[in-house]
Amino acid sequence: MSRSEQKLQTRRRILDAAGRSFRKGGYDGVGVDGLAKQAGVTSGAFYVHFDSKATAFRESIVQGVSDVVRGVQHFQAEHGKNWWEEFVRFYLAKRKCDLAESCGLQSLTPEVARADTLSRSAFTTELLKVANAIIGGPPSTNAPGTLDEAQAALATLIGAVTLARAVDDPSLAKRIATAAEHTLLAQPKHKTKSTNVKPRSRRAQATS
Repeated sequence: MSRSEQKLQTRRRILDAAGRSFRKGGYDGVGVDGLAKQAGVTSGAFYVHFDSKATAFRESIVQGVSDVVRGVQHFQAEHGKNWWEEFVRFYLAKRKCDLAESCGLQSLTPEVARADTLSRSAFTTELLKVANAIIGGPPSTNAPGTLDEAQAALATLIGAVTLARAVDDPSLAKRIATAAEHTLLAQPKHKTKSTNVKPRSRRAQATS
């Protein structure tokens, strides 16, 4: 392995460790020394690759949300017309996994809201990529068809998983996830159009 390849591998290891640490403990829950320890490198080695914790956080956002884009595309490729149903159920089941391995879109969002402008800008760009990946997939029952619908669906998924993680009652957590699933996968109801025709009076009917 060349020196440049070793350097790239070390950088990836630090970034992976940073992503897990930020998802589990939040931005303020770990410092540079802790990030370096998780990656198995020295603090000096950390600064060779990242000039600050904020920079590592920003790149963790990009990596974490990019994983969601790849996940969406994987479900689209693997499940075809059923991809949306399979993706929704898979995502809601993630409420049970360890926070360190959770979806960055869900676990990093509260941290991004308190972050600097550059981090929020990076998050915004990646979030739009997820939404566009959703509407760019193959036709699937109840799948969002517009950017607004995709963002609403993501908000429902993220909110449901966040609430389900927060409550201490497993049965309530399950009900929250089930309610979100029904909301996103319920069969569309076809509304009958009103003709706005007023009923004829009895006198009109009698003279016709």
